[in-house]
Amino acid sequence: MGRGKTVRGILLIIGMLACCPLVYAEGPPPAKVVVGQVRTEEVSTTQSVTGILYYERVSEISTEVVGLVEEVKVSQGDHVEKGDVLVQLNTEILEREIALTRTRIAQIELRIHTTEKNFKRLDRLFQSSGVSEKDFDDALYHYQDAGKEKQVVEDTLAKLLIQQRRSVIKAPFSGVVLNKNVDSGAWVQPGNLLVSIGSSSDLFVRAPIAENLLQFIQIGEPLEVVLNAYNREVEGTVIGIDPVADLKTKNVFLKIKIPPMDFVAQNMSANVFVPSSEKLQLSVLSRAAVIKFQGKDFVYTVKEGKAAILPVNIVAYLGRKVAVDNPYIVPGLPVVIEGNERLRPDQPVVVAGE
Repeated sequence: MGRGKTVRGILLIIGMLACCPLVYAEGPPPAKVVVGQVRTEEVSTTQSVTGILYYERVSEISTEVVGLVEEVKVSQGDHVEKGDVLVQLNTEILEREIALTRTRIAQIELRIHTTEKNFKRLDRLFQSSGVSEKDFDDALYHYQDAGKEKQVVEDTLAKLLIQQRRSVIKAPFSGVVLNKNVDSGAWVQPGNLLVSIGSSSDLFVRAPIAENLLQFIQIGEPLEVVLNAYNREVEGTVIGIDPVADLKTKNVFLKIKIPPMDFVAQNMSANVFVPSSEKLQLSVLSRAAVIKFQGKDFVYTVKEGKAAILPVNIVAYLGRKVAVDNPYIVPGLPVVIEGNERLRPDQPVVVAGE
């Protein structure tokens, strides 16, 4: 009895499958893709070289006054803005001296007021021969001497105020703290190195190239730079070359300025794509069309409603575009730029846009 029910159940399932469309036999539905077209442009081939990040402008900040470090407000790697306080020296004794000097100035001003009154009184008497010339000269001397003394003490106050200002050591420009060589409680002397700062607006890549490539490079030319740590692409600008070439390899070093950015370190590596030929007529396509498989570059095109995969040889990186030299990559050829991540060769596709 149980065996009969089992047989009838199997026959019922087979019948239901026979009535349903053969979905799995037809394969997956067509993939929706967006395509772009290959164009011809006059560009140079490029060559990748590995360079090193560095800060062109570095300030090694020291103290101009003797003092006890009260507080260090930064740590290595911190980003600081121009005018931010880096190190604060203790100014307690200095502030007492400033207060004492201001009191002395007030005392001298009182003496000046008294000697001035006395001088003017004797001056009137002297004009009428009421006092001797010696008394008149003594009054004039005391009046002028009080004025000179005030000037000396005011100069001393100005010097103390400069020392007070310079006891607060500030960032000379916006940048990154490369080194911190002091901590709270340290006694510092003039010239002691406290903090090193690299200017974030002067971030460069130093890249070695063969000297025969200089003929293809122009000052001010934009170059693509890839920060290897993050695989991040930025646009650099050729500023110049180092004045000394490598003695053994004869390589010269390009100086390439890149935009300010956070979370980078001096001596990090970067790949720079430098021109390596005269300008040629090459097939150019969107970089988004390129996919990697087993370490090689490919693109998908659309042929008779299906995805067709083609290997490409990239000879130039041009920002968001690449140039290739394969003879079958011709102008007007449609290449998939969106939806190509999961495509398979011969998979049906529907072009959703260009």
